[in-house]
Amino acid sequence: MARTIRAPRGTQLTCKNWLIEAAYRMLQNNLDPQVAGDPEHLIVYGGRGKAARNWECFDAILRSLERLEPDETLLVQSGKPVAVFRTHADAPRVLIANSNIVPAWATQDNFDRWEQAGLIMYGQMTAGSWIYIGTQGILQGTYETLAALARQRGWSSLRGKLVLTAGLGEMGGAQPLAITMNEGVGLIVEVDRRRAERRLSLRQVDRITDQLEEAMTWVEAARAAGQPLSVALIANAADVLPELVTRGVTPDVVTDQTSAHDPLYGYVPPGLTLEAAAALRQSDPEEYVRRSMAAMARHVEAMLAFKARGAEVFDYGNNLRQRAYDAGVSDAFTYPGFVPAYIRPLFCQGKGPFRWVALSGDPGDLYVTDQAILELFPEDEHLARWIRMAQEQVELQGLPARICWLGYGERARAGLRFNELVASGKVSAPIVIGRDHLDSGSVASPNRETEGMRDGSDAIADWPLLNALINAVGGATWVSIHHGGGVGIGYSIHAGQVIVADGTPEAARRLERVLTTDPGMGVVRHADAGYPEAIEFARAHGLQIPMLD
Repeated sequence: MARTIRAPRGTQLTCKNWLIEAAYRMLQNNLDPQVAGDPEHLIVYGGRGKAARNWECFDAILRSLERLEPDETLLVQSGKPVAVFRTHADAPRVLIANSNIVPAWATQDNFDRWEQAGLIMYGQMTAGSWIYIGTQGILQGTYETLAALARQRGWSSLRGKLVLTAGLGEMGGAQPLAITMNEGVGLIVEVDRRRAERRLSLRQVDRITDQLEEAMTWVEAARAAGQPLSVALIANAADVLPELVTRGVTPDVVTDQTSAHDPLYGYVPPGLTLEAAAALRQSDPEEYVRRSMAAMARHVEAMLAFKARGAEVFDYGNNLRQRAYDAGVSDAFTYPGFVPAYIRPLFCQGKGPFRWVALSGDPGDLYVTDQAILELFPEDEHLARWIRMAQEQVELQGLPARICWLGYGERARAGLRFNELVASGKVSAPIVIGRDHLDSGSVASPNRETEGMRDGSDAIADWPLLNALINAVGGATWVSIHHGGGVGIGYSIHAGQVIVADGTPEAARRLERVLTTDPGMGVVRHADAGYPEAIEFARAHGLQIPMLD
């Protein structure tokens, strides 16, 4: 029988303090039907990114949290609770490790075998670390990426520009709204009508059609009028993009957000209905992957054709280029990933996704924190525009949540202000503060966040491990280390942290430590790699980096 999970609301505790209660509520929030892509199977987003290994483990985690003492720490191994140890009140209440495999064994085949045996699960980034907040979680990053792209091209915005992309899952679903927030026109190809309908219900896409002619009529009219519009086209990207190449259509911007990191579960080969694809996946997974990889090759070849015609083409971190390269497209990597193309200067300042959740479930608490952000950073017009647009255009999913990009120094100021709001009673319950693992100093991902590092250190994973360690000793409420998020098994190591503002002086000390060192790791990581802007920023802000002394 299907289960419906929804996090508790209000101020009554189920657990023994708010730090433990936060983990308890956020795990359940990840599986709220408003939030998760496939909650019946514990899948939050990204192909098969899960919140817990199975329902037995999910229930055991909740029981463990209900019993956990304020000076104990729960250990979770790939979605399974494995131990509780006495630590101390400032230690993390939960430590999580997901999908981590010894490097020489870190293959998709090995992972699939161990997953089938019930030994491991794929945690993606924020699914298995209990800080997913729905599509808004990646929306602002997509908005920032497209805004940076426009600035680089000398455009005032994306007004009058056509963005062609694919994928309307829990991550890709951010694309249409991010495009229209930047005043552009988006054509987003999606093979699963259910996903497109979900985006329409959440006001994240404007129109849906299964006719290419109708879609092109709509987008060209909006493009000519300079009006924002997003259109979901129910079709297969491996069919549509080559067809548009043949027709001579040249979009201004081309990217992709299908779940290409997982060729078995994340990408649907053309020529198959969803039902036929599911049947083939079960009956002949090798043939399914062969077809999927061939389709991804055609997909990327079309993107390369658009690039040759002058379109701005970039990889948005789903490992599509790698899959196409493995399928024989030797020049797949001739278009860049989004981090080296647009975002790295922000990473050099420790800027990245800062997200928070009102544990009370009261949207009024969220709007109080929104106002606090506007008051804290009155000079940042870009940030203010984002907060106001998010209030007007973003449908809340699950517990009320917000995200914005803040950097070194800014995150600590925001965290301390939130703690003051809790202490004063201006918000009715504590605030959870976290982030995506996609951050300035928490990921080693050579095809994404650390692609093309200045010193060639793309694949060195010491940095996310150091990030997790410093966050743990600093007093984050829970800390996670994952493998494979975003780009698939074998391609990344990354860390996450979540910290609770419960209004106490002890929380203020933890918040100041963690929200300083966490973005500080981003500055240090890029300064160590030799980025002049990171070195200058580190010196200006007094970061102690021994090799720069």
